[in-house]
Amino acid sequence: MATKSFWKRRSLRVRDDARTKAAELTLRQSIYPISLVTILFFLWGFSYGLLDTLNKHFQNTLHITYSRSAGLQAAYFGAYPLASLGHAAWILRHFGYRAVFIWGLFLYGLGALLAIPAIKAHSFGGFCACIFIIGNGLGSLETAANPYITVCGPPKFAEARINLSQAFNGIGTVVAPVLGSYVFFKFDDERALQNVQWVYTAIAIFVFLLGGVFWLSDIPEITDADMEYQKAETHGEEDDTPFWKQWRLFHASFAQFCYTGAQIAIASYFINYVTSTRANTESALGSQFLAGAQGAFALGRFIGVAVMHFIKPRWVFLLFMTGCIVFIAPSITQGGNTGMSMLYLTLFFESICFPTIMALGMRGLGKHTKRGSGFLVAGVFGGACVPPLLGAVADRHGFALAMVVPLCFFVAAWSYALCVNFVPWYRDTADAFILTEIGLHEPRTDEEAGSDIMREVDDGEKATHVQLEGKVV
Repeated sequence: MATKSFWKRRSLRVRDDARTKAAELTLRQSIYPISLVTILFFLWGFSYGLLDTLNKHFQNTLHITYSRSAGLQAAYFGAYPLASLGHAAWILRHFGYRAVFIWGLFLYGLGALLAIPAIKAHSFGGFCACIFIIGNGLGSLETAANPYITVCGPPKFAEARINLSQAFNGIGTVVAPVLGSYVFFKFDDERALQNVQWVYTAIAIFVFLLGGVFWLSDIPEITDADMEYQKAETHGEEDDTPFWKQWRLFHASFAQFCYTGAQIAIASYFINYVTSTRANTESALGSQFLAGAQGAFALGRFIGVAVMHFIKPRWVFLLFMTGCIVFIAPSITQGGNTGMSMLYLTLFFESICFPTIMALGMRGLGKHTKRGSGFLVAGVFGGACVPPLLGAVADRHGFALAMVVPLCFFVAAWSYALCVNFVPWYRDTADAFILTEIGLHEPRTDEEAGSDIMREVDDGEKATHVQLEGKVV
């Protein structure tokens, strides 16, 4: 009997039309699943930070141009729409979140293993193909993890919750450049490539083990019916709008595309910017500077989470998005320590933008939440489009002037921050979740609810009895 129960709990298929208690999880009940999923945020932060370091590493060892080295970012982020709108979205809607977590980890581990022979063959194209597989895995993980963190727990704290989890993504982006500065740039080309192989071997082993942990773990599944319940509790006055008329979602996806493209472009060529505009700066030192910038990025997320406890998340988002525009602009003309400092501040203000767009964009979607999250994650495709543009400009005019490219995309993303703060149709939907009490108190059991009903009946009978006695007297 115990064996049958064990295998039943390991099933990955969940009915989406059945409402569970997952939509009403309290903070205490959501700690374990959020902690487990947060490990995934560290994983793709590490992978993303490693990619930025490998970009410069392959320029040195394989002697490729700036624009061609952006093929890594194009392969990595170009895979995201295929996952978030394709296979991962299908699995999420027909099975559940846990199935997507396991599928994404499998693809991540597979790509890491296949990268080893590509590195041995010194094949940049082959390595890009492996990065494409890894991108599909990480795109799958993001398709499930971002909405899961957003909806797993009290809706009132959704923005703060996803920013806190994403802060560990920032820690991963710090660790990777530090590792790269010591194992990629401190050795001759052949030894450095061998070190890359060992790094990807370790990644493959870890993610396969983590996939096993997810398979064995009993984490709550959040269904479309659960999300429809949350929507009804906070947006009871709204009509059931068809998915293709969710204009706020599509604006958020556009902002995600523009913002992510700018963020990835800056990080991808940060080392190039520093080594080309700052005197006596080698690639190893540039990688360490990148780690410091990613540290500012991670710090910004922790500070953003703290501020969101006192100020509405939409206002914090507007402030940070504005900061990105204000501080990227001087890096175009300054260069050297001043330009690098401006990029540090830009990365600090980038910190909360991606997860906050994700959380705000999912507001009020109800039963469309899983599908909508795929569109928001697909916005990461901007990371495949903008870096090659920056690289092409840098090949002709240098890296300082090339920072005009991310500036333009930041301004486009800023349009969503303005709308969500000043357009009532956006603003009211975002604020409705802040007022809800869902998940702030322990849900009552059926026995407790029954006791309350019986108590009300008893009180009513006593009141009637007193009235009758008064009439007799």
